[in-house]
Amino acid sequence: MIDHFGINCSDWEKSKDFYDKVLGVLDATRQLDMGQAIGYGTDHPSFWIADASAGEAQGPNREVHIAFAAKSPEALQAFFRTALALGAEPLHEPRLWPEYHDHYYGAFVRDPDGNNVEAVFHGGGPHD
Repeated sequence: MIDHFGINCSDWEKSKDFYDKVLGVLDATRQLDMGQAIGYGTDHPSFWIADASAGEAQGPNREVHIAFAAKSPEALQAFFRTALALGAEPLHEPRLWPEYHDHYYGAFVRDPDGNNVEAVFHGGGPHD
């Protein structure tokens, strides 16, 4: 069900050191380092940390990011349509995200509490 999730860190340097070490003893490594965000995992980035000072805060806390695994491009599109019908703010319509990997197909919405919620399918988009 959960593909990956991310948290925001107020002390970026200390957090990078902390997660490098504590996750390292669990055999997790940096799978993807995008400068202001780092994805850790054992075979793909399933836990992300981000520099809280690099974005715009939403109230006293920054948003949480969580991504749910979709079983198909059609399921991902249904997630997006349903979220919008329920009043969710669209963040990114369904599309390929080659900066993550060639077949990363994702859609993002903001939930009622302001969190960044995504559906992702790792097998590519509907026209791949």
